[in-house]
Amino acid sequence: MAETKLSPKKQRSDSKAALRKLALYTKPYKALFVFAMMFALISVAATLYAPILIGQGVDLIIEKGNVDFKALIPKIILLLSTVAVTALCQWLMTLCTNKITFNVVKDLRNDAFKKLEKLPLSYIDSHPYGDLISRVISDVEQVSDGLLMGFAQLFTGICTIIGTLIFMLTINLKITLVVVLITPLSLFVARFVSRNTYKLFHKQSVARGELTSLVEEMTGEQKTVTAFGFEHQAQEKFDEANKALSQVSVKAIFFSSLTNPTTRFVNGLVYTGVGIVGAFTAFSGGITVGQLSSFLTYANQYTKPFNEISGVITELQGALASAHRVFELLAEKEETPDNDAKVITEFDGSVDINAVNFSYVPERPLIENFELHVRKGQRTAIVGPTGCGKTTMINLLMRFYDVDSGTIRVSGENIRDVTRSSLRSGYGMVLQETWLKTGTIRENIAYGKPDATEQEIIAAAKTAHCHGFIKRLPDGYDTVISDNYSTISAGQKQLLCIARVMLCIPEMLILDEATSSIDTRTEILVQNAFAKLMKGRTSFIIAHRLSTIKEADNIIVMKDGHIIEQGDHKSLMQQNGFYAELYNSQFSEV
Repeated sequence: MAETKLSPKKQRSDSKAALRKLALYTKPYKALFVFAMMFALISVAATLYAPILIGQGVDLIIEKGNVDFKALIPKIILLLSTVAVTALCQWLMTLCTNKITFNVVKDLRNDAFKKLEKLPLSYIDSHPYGDLISRVISDVEQVSDGLLMGFAQLFTGICTIIGTLIFMLTINLKITLVVVLITPLSLFVARFVSRNTYKLFHKQSVARGELTSLVEEMTGEQKTVTAFGFEHQAQEKFDEANKALSQVSVKAIFFSSLTNPTTRFVNGLVYTGVGIVGAFTAFSGGITVGQLSSFLTYANQYTKPFNEISGVITELQGALASAHRVFELLAEKEETPDNDAKVITEFDGSVDINAVNFSYVPERPLIENFELHVRKGQRTAIVGPTGCGKTTMINLLMRFYDVDSGTIRVSGENIRDVTRSSLRSGYGMVLQETWLKTGTIRENIAYGKPDATEQEIIAAAKTAHCHGFIKRLPDGYDTVISDNYSTISAGQKQLLCIARVMLCIPEMLILDEATSSIDTRTEILVQNAFAKLMKGRTSFIIAHRLSTIKEADNIIVMKDGHIIEQGDHKSLMQQNGFYAELYNSQFSEV
């Protein structure tokens, strides 16, 4: 695993930036935040008042046979009331902080998901899906865990430290100075731990993302892995990624686990110092035994927040490292917005491609000086060898990618001047790679037209010749399916995708190997249905089986991003060129 090298300065910068951005997410919940802080202050004040009552009570029972019950009982009642107030305020504070945390995390996850929908396809294509999933799910969950601990304990811890010092100063200055002088040790420990943990937790987040990506890849294509006997290599890759995550996690846990023993050691020094100096002060009459008891309790209460704050800092470092990855995603450049773009409401079916150049990678040109003019109702087939740019042209027509130069006009409008949603609404698209959402068959067919009636859905299914197999399923149109987990075949999935388009009846059609997974008999029936649907509609057809495009009005033959031949089937065969060679190769005797 390639580790990201982070300098201490970069770590601090990233951590502060992530913290500032997280703070912005708490703004809508100011009222809850104020209530949480108020309950925290009351809780701390009540907690710090308790040792005074205990000390006063100790002074009332210091001598054998000389217990002042009359004065002691009110102290006990007041102490019990203080404990009750502390418990109630802590519960209310936790309730408020939990609501803040879960609302912040909900908003963060919503923004991350919305961002995915606004990112250009080029970003999605160039990043492992597992890593994106890890950022939206796992990393946001890490932020939640860190904030849950941090909100409550950090604030109450700081208040407890300040409040304890004030209460101790009111009892005895000299003993308080002992506590203050030993305190820097705890600060040194906290700084040492926080410096190391952020870097390690950042590496842990990256490693977790890579492992998630690998597992998603292997489980999603388990049949292919098994078919090619790749299980052993997959296991090795998993072991390597798992080992890398384990190693960085152990280091992160090691440094974070240093917090408790080191701070407890400092706590012991504080308690010992207070005990020794306090005892000598009590012997000399500087304080009472009850006050010494209160002081020892305060010494414990004073050092306890350092343990908690150190633990909180460790959790926060992990949360901030994960938050940084989420904010990296949120900072990615979005698709060019459609701010002043027009909305196409009517399509005349004309498509004009003028001098278009495009490449996925700048140094490797793909589409160069491409020219194509399609009239209304024309059926245009695009053929050529693998990698020649056929599917890329579809990506450009749909504005999944924008051209580097040149123009594409649909119905006379430059597609860069119209909204993406209105442009795409004019197309019906069936791809070779099927996709079905988790839901019923009815919901999948009506994906592009949610308000479709039952009769319309059934009619579309019949046109796509999938009504028969749907009725044979246990729950018919109410059968729940998904893209990855269903018992229907690849061909049946493709038929459902075709039915989805048949329902919408778009102005223009894009068919990219739309019948590649369907048996020959059903393909003929579906092709006939498509022929009826395409009548009077502009359509683009990509097919490797050239027999399916013989009736196309215009056949574009592409090679290396250029049009090398153009015409109908008959004229291209008469030219006896590249198309004729491709066509004959599919029907020649082996």
